[in-house]
Amino acid sequence: MIVQGKEILDKILDYKYGRIKKGLPIGIEGIDNHYRYLQNNFVLTIGHANTGKTTFIIYLFVVWAIKHNLRFLLFSSENTPESIMRKIIEFKMGQTVDQASEMKIGNAISWAENHFKLIDNSRLYNYKDLLNEAKAIKDAWDYNCILIDPYNSLKKEHTLVKAVGTHEYDYEVASEFRMFAKKQKVSVYLNVHANTQSIRQVHPKGHEYEGLATPLNGANIEGGSKWVSRSDDILSIHRYIAHPQEWMFTQLHVLKVKEIELNGRPTSHDKPLKFRMAIDNVGFLYEGLDILNDKQPKQIKI
Repeated sequence: MIVQGKEILDKILDYKYGRIKKGLPIGIEGIDNHYRYLQNNFVLTIGHANTGKTTFIIYLFVVWAIKHNLRFLLFSSENTPESIMRKIIEFKMGQTVDQASEMKIGNAISWAENHFKLIDNSRLYNYKDLLNEAKAIKDAWDYNCILIDPYNSLKKEHTLVKAVGTHEYDYEVASEFRMFAKKQKVSVYLNVHANTQSIRQVHPKGHEYEGLATPLNGANIEGGSKWVSRSDDILSIHRYIAHPQEWMFTQLHVLKVKEIELNGRPTSHDKPLKFRMAIDNVGFLYEGLDILNDKQPKQIKI
């Protein structure tokens, strides 16, 4: 089917006269200049193991849920439903479950159940089964965004892999995720693992982070450039967990933004967005500002 000229013209005029909505802001200029939530996008997230990337992405989801009333569907094969829900309500309350009253916990759970649903991770899915499940849930519960964490936990269709090869199979999967986002009008956040070579990439001698693993980039994604080309946005989440001062800072490297005019611009390599962990890990601060609560939370002392 040929795209009609009038359809293209209408979209150009929509952009010209501001009828295309920009991405949803957090409300802090330093963050919003680089990244906003944009509906119907296919977003890759990448980071080294055990750096808290899933926790940080869920934190961003909680922020967007509170500020813009968005709904999220989560599939995480590496975390229990109880641990994910506990983290969601702790971010919402700004307190740990141990610190909060039963009433406050109950109110937070009620809120969370309206904004977050979790796909049962006791079942082994291939990508087609998972997307079919996500479609069925969308028909019953209209969510805005789905997180798939991680991609390599999905069962591969070995007959198809054998027929077309791993490269073509992964390209087809990436294309299917992208098309699902556009057709179902949801954003798809996919956590992808890094290739083995990236583990050996460390800062050189004399660098302030000498010997520590460098932040990941698109070239480090397991499976190669096909993921980069099929995605709309790429976020790299990094933390220097072995550094005596920097371990409590999560770095957000915005590597790719397809619609720069609508949802931000990539960060420079040496100037990521830095979020400092609040005490008890119940939130993050950006340049001293807590983006969820009016009060200043307690900070971890260096």
